[in-house]
Amino acid sequence: MISKLRYGNTNTFFIQGERGSLLIDTDFAGTLPAFYKAIKEHSIKISDISYVLATHYHPDHIGLISVLMKQGVKLLLIDTQNSHIHFAEEIFRKDKRLDYEPINTDNSIIISSKDSREFLENLGIEGEIISTPSHSEDSIALILDNGICFVGDLEPIEYIDAYDDNVKLKNDWKLVMSYNPKIIYYAHANEKIL
Repeated sequence: MISKLRYGNTNTFFIQGERGSLLIDTDFAGTLPAFYKAIKEHSIKISDISYVLATHYHPDHIGLISVLMKQGVKLLLIDTQNSHIHFAEEIFRKDKRLDYEPINTDNSIIISSKDSREFLENLGIEGEIISTPSHSEDSIALILDNGICFVGDLEPIEYIDAYDDNVKLKNDWKLVMSYNPKIIYYAHANEKIL
């Protein structure tokens, strides 16, 4: 089961596997009441969320991770993201209105992309996590075997021709398309059915 949660500027996705679940991205710090409302509308409780995975560590994707971790949700961190996890802290620190607590990586599960299939399989989710560094070095995408793909802030595929010189972007899309996706879910755009 996949639920699209829209409660701020960033699309958040909840994937329920047979033995666990995964929340992909959160919005900015300060959106917790709206997040609670969104999960309630989808009959999801915090206790239903096993892991949270950020497609990358920009402030509009990780604002609620610390709060969720305090409530028992584990952080799934891909090893290529490890050095970027505190990227947004300075941005949040500048805005005193936002109640943001830095992410404590001591309570995270760190895996490599190559180990992601086995990890997800333990949750009853068939797919894998791949590195897509054209947006940011820590960007990842989740590709499910059923053809559903979550790409975060990867520039939409329909705009790829406008980026002639962006070899990284073209390589990311070449990799994503090698999995033959059927639906691509973006963090800030409507999904694309292929």
